[in-house]
Amino acid sequence: MKKSSLRPIALLFTFLFTLTASAQLKTDEFTTKSGKKVTITCIKHASMEINYNGVEIEVDPVGMWLKPETDYATFPKANIILVTHEHKDHFDRAAIHEIRTPATSIYVNQAVFGHFRNGLVMKNGDVRKYASDIIIEAVPAYNTTPEHQQFHPKGRDNGYVLTLDGLRIYIAGDTEDIPEMAELKDIDIAFLPCNQPYTMTVDQCVNAAKIIKPKVLFPYHYNDTPVHKISMALAGSGIDVRIRNYK
Repeated sequence: MKKSSLRPIALLFTFLFTLTASAQLKTDEFTTKSGKKVTITCIKHASMEINYNGVEIEVDPVGMWLKPETDYATFPKANIILVTHEHKDHFDRAAIHEIRTPATSIYVNQAVFGHFRNGLVMKNGDVRKYASDIIIEAVPAYNTTPEHQQFHPKGRDNGYVLTLDGLRIYIAGDTEDIPEMAELKDIDIAFLPCNQPYTMTVDQCVNAAKIIKPKVLFPYHYNDTPVHKISMALAGSGIDVRIRNYK
């Protein structure tokens, strides 16, 4: 068989593989105050895709080296990319390259900018308006346990609060249950990390959820942590805990 006749078969196989892989990603849909749709797709670990009214937002995209391997070349181009910090399970140049365009707005902390020499730097407390109905706030993310503070020192890394037509999504980044969480108001959806020694214990994650009081909580960045215990601890709290594959 000639090579030229093999090419359509190869392309079909690639398409079907991509379609199957995409179908396996779990999505959750939400509605903003004016009825616009927000779809959040769980990719893995700290990586997620948020689509708001056609605006494509990628959070901490990491591609082929972190299992399950993710081919970002098959993803839609991003309007917005958020990177919390420079650790390789959050910051991947190759993945960013696959989904960015000259018009993509990339929001990073200073440490990522130092490696990447690209993006819009945000420090804790900064607020940027991407559009009249899309607001991005950078909030603190750090370790408080004395022997763990070298992983995520105070003032270096970002969490983000993303407000989409009034719907407020808190993406905590790598953090413990820090005092600044008490300042977060009207959070609809929270992503809280839960794996020691780098982020929170189950008890810390439960405490953070009780402080923030989101309507919906996604434990993420959890590796082998038994996150079902978070659901058990928050039963009856009014917080809808949703476990997705953010290992």
